[in-house]
Amino acid sequence: MLEDYDLKNLISPALAWFEANKRDLPWRKTKDPYGIWVSEIMLQQTRVEAVKGYYERFLDSLPDISSLAQCEEDRLLKLWEGLGYYNRVRNMQKAARLLVEKYEGRMPADYSEVLHLPGIGAYTAGAIASIAFDIPAPAVDGNVLRILCRVAEDDSDIRQEKTKKKVTDLLFPIMPSEKPGSFNQAMMEIGAIRCLPNAAPLCEKCPWKDLCGTRRQGAFERYPYRSPLKERRIEKRTVLLIMDGERIAIEKRPKEGLLAGLYQFPNLLGHLTRREAVDYVRQQGPDPVYIETLPAAKHVFSHIEWQMRGYLIRVSDLSGFGEEGSTLLLERDRIQKEYAIPSAFAAYTRYINLEKGK
Repeated sequence: MLEDYDLKNLISPALAWFEANKRDLPWRKTKDPYGIWVSEIMLQQTRVEAVKGYYERFLDSLPDISSLAQCEEDRLLKLWEGLGYYNRVRNMQKAARLLVEKYEGRMPADYSEVLHLPGIGAYTAGAIASIAFDIPAPAVDGNVLRILCRVAEDDSDIRQEKTKKKVTDLLFPIMPSEKPGSFNQAMMEIGAIRCLPNAAPLCEKCPWKDLCGTRRQGAFERYPYRSPLKERRIEKRTVLLIMDGERIAIEKRPKEGLLAGLYQFPNLLGHLTRREAVDYVRQQGPDPVYIETLPAAKHVFSHIEWQMRGYLIRVSDLSGFGEEGSTLLLERDRIQKEYAIPSAFAAYTRYINLEKGK
C-alpha cells in the first residue's frame, strides 16, 4: 500500500529519466503560467498529439489572460471545437475574468489561490504551481494514480475521489524543493509512454523497474483497481441536416444541461423513418425536395449514449424554419469559421463538407 511505501525513493530516478527521455512538446518550452494552464485543461481527456494544433492556435488567438477574459463566447467555443467538454473553456474564461479583476490579469504564484479559481482542481493547481512557479505541489492525474498504485501494489479504487486525495496528501511532504514541476511531469510521462494504461507496461525501459512491486509480482493487470462504471442511459435520436442550396439549419441548445449553449443540427428524440422525417420538416414550413438516409452513428457521453439515425434533407427554401432566435440559417463557410458544432455530431458534418476544429 502507498502508506507503507517510501515515495522519496522514486524522485531521483524519475528526474534523471525525464531529462533524458521527455518528449518535445510546445507547452514544455515555457514557464508562462497562462500557457501551462491552457495546455493542462486541453490535455484532460484529449491525446497529446491532438492537442498540439489546438494549443498553438488558441494562444495565437488569445495570447494572454486578458484576451481570454474579453473573448466573445461563440468565438471562444469555436477555438475549442473538437476538444469537447466545453464547460472547461467556459470555466477558464470565468477564471480569467476573476484574474483580471483581482490580480491585474496575472496568475498568482500561490497554490491555494490558484486552487480557488473556477474550473481549477487540485491537479491543475499543482501543475501550474509546480511548473510555472517551482512551488512543491503535486499534480495527481490518472497517469500518476496508475503508476503509483502499481509501484506500491495499492488496490485502492482510483475512480474514487478519496484515493486521489490520499495520493495527493502522501506526495505533498516528499515533493522536491528543486524541480517540482519536472517531477510532476516525469510521473505523467512515465504513465504516458512507459507504464501504459491499456497495454502491457514497458517495464524494462521504466526508471522505476527495480522499485516496482507489481513488476516483481508480474501482476500489472491487477493494478490499479477501478470499480465498474454505471451503465449509461441509451438515448435514440434522429439528426437532420436540412439545406436549401448553400444554407444549413443549425440551432442553439438551451443554456443549461448537456452541451449547454452550443449549436447543433436539428434533432429529435427517437428514430424517425424517412417519411416521418420528411413530414416533420414539412410541418416546420419548408418543402422537402430530396432526402438521403445517412449511416447510423453513436456518441458516448459520461452518463448517456446517443444512438443516432441521420437524414440529409434538401428543401426549396429554408426561410421561416425553426424557432425564431434559436435557429440560424447559414452558409457552410460561415458555420466553418464562426460556430462550434459539438463532437457528438462529428459523424455527420462530413456530409455537408464541414471540418471540425478548423
